[in-house]
Amino acid sequence: MPNTGTTRRGALGLIAAASVTGARAEVEAIKVGVLKLASSGPVFLAQDLGLFASQGLDVQLRFFEAAQPVAVATVSGDVDVGVTGLTAGFYNLAGKGALKIVAAQAREEPGYKLVAVVASRKAAEAGLRRIEDLPGHAAAVTQVGSSFHYSLGLLAQTHGFDIARVRILPMQSVPNVVSALKGSQVDAAIIPATAATPLIASGDATLIAWADETPWQVAAMFTSPRMIATRRDALQRFVRAYQAGTAAFSAAFLALGPDGTPQPGPGAEAGLATIAKYTGQSVASVRDSIPYMDPQARLLVGDIYRQVRWYQGQKLVDAGVDPASVLDLGFVDRHLDLPK
Repeated sequence: MPNTGTTRRGALGLIAAASVTGARAEVEAIKVGVLKLASSGPVFLAQDLGLFASQGLDVQLRFFEAAQPVAVATVSGDVDVGVTGLTAGFYNLAGKGALKIVAAQAREEPGYKLVAVVASRKAAEAGLRRIEDLPGHAAAVTQVGSSFHYSLGLLAQTHGFDIARVRILPMQSVPNVVSALKGSQVDAAIIPATAATPLIASGDATLIAWADETPWQVAAMFTSPRMIATRRDALQRFVRAYQAGTAAFSAAFLALGPDGTPQPGPGAEAGLATIAKYTGQSVASVRDSIPYMDPQARLLVGDIYRQVRWYQGQKLVDAGVDPASVLDLGFVDRHLDLPK
């Protein structure tokens, strides 16, 4: 009888290895800031499949509990590369020349689970069941200006109400949001699927909606101009290995079946096990929280412009920040949604 796990991992490795070229003998360390979410899956796959190592890189993962601290750590040099959500704080730092977006991570696309809007048990029992019910309620996010705040803003626009009618409560980290929700300290929360899925399964939260009805570029890979200037070759090799990780992630998880839902592909079970190991979630929870990301790590560039403008409209990003200044599009070919 064949070893199914080995076969699936082998298939995943073959898909990934086919995308990697230019391996080197010398080893160079790169510190990478990520969150323990399924959206970090391409980084976890690239690490466990040896894709970074094949590029002569010793990738050292540093885990954070919210996106903004990753941006701060990248500016300070505590990490060399961040791969996580885009925030108002990120854009303020990048607008001052401290950070550059170089590739894509997760994005919202219909049919995939990335960000969930959930109600606490108490609020759901009192009738909080729809996005339109949120005005007048308290909703938890990690931070004001976080990707979750922006996601709620898009949903408010789509459903025809002013986000100012929702009381936004910043809890500083995903675990704090989860605790507040379980304790009914808040009525609702906007959280990543990796955190939402077990809450829904346990009955500690009720799903109001997935945010996939509002497609946008939620997360990205970014670094400092210093890293680009002084270690460009290492960064290029990191991007190549990361793209091999996104290709493997896409092949394993993102193909849609006839019913419009994602279907498992080559290496899916092995990939789920890898992501579960890094996130500390069960394989079942990870399976139910796989987001979309471009197989080549290409950005929706126009959406970066839209995000900056929205944050500026909310007075969360300095009015002088030019969206073009936060991008370095030279590491990945054929980015998407390029402004005319």
